[in-house]
Amino acid sequence: MTAPSGARTVLYGTQALLSVIDGMARQAHALLDAARQVAVIGVLRRGAPLADRLCTRMMERYGLPQPLRLDLQVKRYADDLTLLHPETQLTEQAQHAALDLRGHTVLVVDDVLYTGHSLLKVVDYLARKQPAAIRVACLVDRVTARLPLHADVVGVRLGVAPPDIIECHVPPYEPDFRIELVQPDRQH
Repeated sequence: MTAPSGARTVLYGTQALLSVIDGMARQAHALLDAARQVAVIGVLRRGAPLADRLCTRMMERYGLPQPLRLDLQVKRYADDLTLLHPETQLTEQAQHAALDLRGHTVLVVDDVLYTGHSLLKVVDYLARKQPAAIRVACLVDRVTARLPLHADVVGVRLGVAPPDIIECHVPPYEPDFRIELVQPDRQH
């Protein structure tokens, strides 16, 4: 992660986030309990290890059978929220081209729901795979979505000032599991 400069505040440390993940697993289980086939799809980068954590907790606590687990490569913003791609880029991996999700309830997992553009791209892509249902889980909902999308499973809702950044540190990409608020240095 290229860390933007500015004041940093840890909002949630590892222990608190383990409780947040437990709450997300409980919410997700309630949505997936009746599903015959479940697919859990992580949005790369940090959504992938979060999807793994959620799957593990649902299997341990609620007896969820091993779901179909895969990840999607989506890019729109840099870590400092600089817009990299005005048109969100979703790169289809070769092994996903013929993926048939008919009958599956899909749970898409990402770290932060910001404007909703990346999520819309993912939902559009997955809808063409004809799943029975698509549900969304995010660790942090910034409460700033600009599109008529929402997360069905939310770890925490954090309404922060528009220029501020929510950084999710998720192993293995970072050494410790935490959520930080970054207030970038402001030019006067």
